[in-house]
Amino acid sequence: MDYLKLANHPLLWIASTVAVSIVVVQSLIFAIKSCKVGKTMGITDKQIKSAVKSSAISAIGPSMTIFAGMVSLIVTMGGPIAWMRLSFIGSVIFESMSAGFGTDALGITLGSPEMTKLAFTNAVWTMILGSLGWIIFTLLFGHKLDKITNVISSGKKSFIPIISLGAMLGSFAYLNADRVLRFDNGTIACISGMAIMVILCMLEKKKNIKWLREWGLTISMFSGMIIASVI
Repeated sequence: MDYLKLANHPLLWIASTVAVSIVVVQSLIFAIKSCKVGKTMGITDKQIKSAVKSSAISAIGPSMTIFAGMVSLIVTMGGPIAWMRLSFIGSVIFESMSAGFGTDALGITLGSPEMTKLAFTNAVWTMILGSLGWIIFTLLFGHKLDKITNVISSGKKSFIPIISLGAMLGSFAYLNADRVLRFDNGTIACISGMAIMVILCMLEKKKNIKWLREWGLTISMFSGMIIASVI
């Protein structure tokens, strides 16, 4: 496929490296500022290190899923674009669908022998423009989040953790509902992963096994996938 020469061109690698580097720098700035603000709030260095360690370990499972999806995206969209987009957004499903919509508009199936440079370019633009919505929304309304939270909680700070937890549970429920209601291997993976996570949480509390608190999510995710694959 001739378009893959364009998709893997050195200039695209350079452009993607610059873009990803910006994300890395932003992450470092946020991390450094978070540590500084945490200390002013009375959070100890030990607690900060524990949070960083737990977050890093918990990210292993989701990262492996993204890595597996990136392989398929590399085949169709080339290495630079796949690397840049998943470093920015991190949603394999969104990126694959966007690229597919871009090529479908020209009557070409993503990754097919009929793929052209124009179809590839159209797919890239669709991926980029499709993600601008939440970036612009965050830019315009992100600084007003505190006011919105205060209104929702009626000025009671004790309600804020409850609202945050509810939003998190709602997000996870939305992401899992589609898998559970299909009654296929995805259902088995979700239910078995949930059951294993519950067992691990009970063990962690009963036996005071601290490392389970950090590795629980990763273990349950991989266990769910393995059980679904075997069954």
